[in-house]
Amino acid sequence: MNVILLGPPGAGKGTMAEYVRGSFHLAHISTGDMLRDQMHAGTQLGMLAKDYIEKGILVPDDVIISMLEKRMQHEDAKHGVLLDGFPRTTEQAEALKHIAEIHCVIVLDASEELVVERISSRRLCGTCGTVHSVKHHPDLTCKQCGSDLYHREDDKEETVRKRYAVYLEQTSPLIDYYNQQGIVTRIDADQPVEDEVAQITEVLKKLTIK
Repeated sequence: MNVILLGPPGAGKGTMAEYVRGSFHLAHISTGDMLRDQMHAGTQLGMLAKDYIEKGILVPDDVIISMLEKRMQHEDAKHGVLLDGFPRTTEQAEALKHIAEIHCVIVLDASEELVVERISSRRLCGTCGTVHSVKHHPDLTCKQCGSDLYHREDDKEETVRKRYAVYLEQTSPLIDYYNQQGIVTRIDADQPVEDEVAQITEVLKKLTIK
């Protein structure tokens, strides 16, 4: 069973993946994490991606697809995957269908204001990398190591709104693409975590008994 998690930055895709993947023995594949792992390992594809990134150029689709194809051959992906962050466009979806059949697309719907509230409240520890929310942790020191927290440029309100607009522009056609295949389920991301997890779990359970 191969599942795509779609949603704007801050919708909670990674969080939901971590909650549900174990119940269905699915590998959580984040393209961002995959890129970093390949670059850290110094693979040929990783070095190619690093070259693009260092030049400030988007990593081409064919490089990402090649990485994804290799990642899906790992043992932990034999029962299926939860894709987080890919595809982002219909062109990428077309490329993806040549290496994997997608059985379900779960869209985590989150309003612009919810996304801005969640992301702009994030603070990052410069020492250990732990992420904190000033909503729940107003003291700007890390709970893990006591170091100072800082506000990433990517997490500031103006940038978050721009990222949200890009998501809407790119992803609306992608949702239509998968809607035509009848495999899209929309989930409200602005609800208690346990309710969201229960709804996603119910969707995936139905797939396993087909």
